[in-house]
Amino acid sequence: MLKWLWLTAVIFVLDVGTKVWASSTLSLYETVPITPFFNIVLAHNSGAAFSFLADAGGWQRWFFTVIALVVSVVITVWLKRLPDNEKLQAVALASVLGGALGNVLDRVMHGYVVDFLDFYYQEYHWPAFNVADMAIVLGAVLLIWHSLFCQPKKSSSSS
Repeated sequence: MLKWLWLTAVIFVLDVGTKVWASSTLSLYETVPITPFFNIVLAHNSGAAFSFLADAGGWQRWFFTVIALVVSVVITVWLKRLPDNEKLQAVALASVLGGALGNVLDRVMHGYVVDFLDFYYQEYHWPAFNVADMAIVLGAVLLIWHSLFCQPKKSSSSS
């Protein structure tokens, strides 16, 4: 199932490309309104999801990098061992892997993750995120869906 690494590569390239575009086009925290509920805004997140541990003093950069690299190795091995008929699970894992690698590159290169997508309602703003984050969430949702609805039915044997 390593044939699904093309999807990982597409997600990685889209993520890196959009982050380069946002970083070269916008100043930090510059906001460009797009719709009444969506802005493009350049933000740097040195923490994890929702800026968790963002002010932890710097150690979190390498902590989250190591975790993402270990998870990436586990996902790659998992993908390699998947049977050919597990396409949904392969797409899910390839998506998570592409997103994880995109955010790892940011952490290694910059010490933070570049975020730029800002959805909001009135004064409430969802934390800014990026293409990698979308891929990770999509992959996680697909993995949950797969575990709930796509597991093979166990046949009952009669005595």
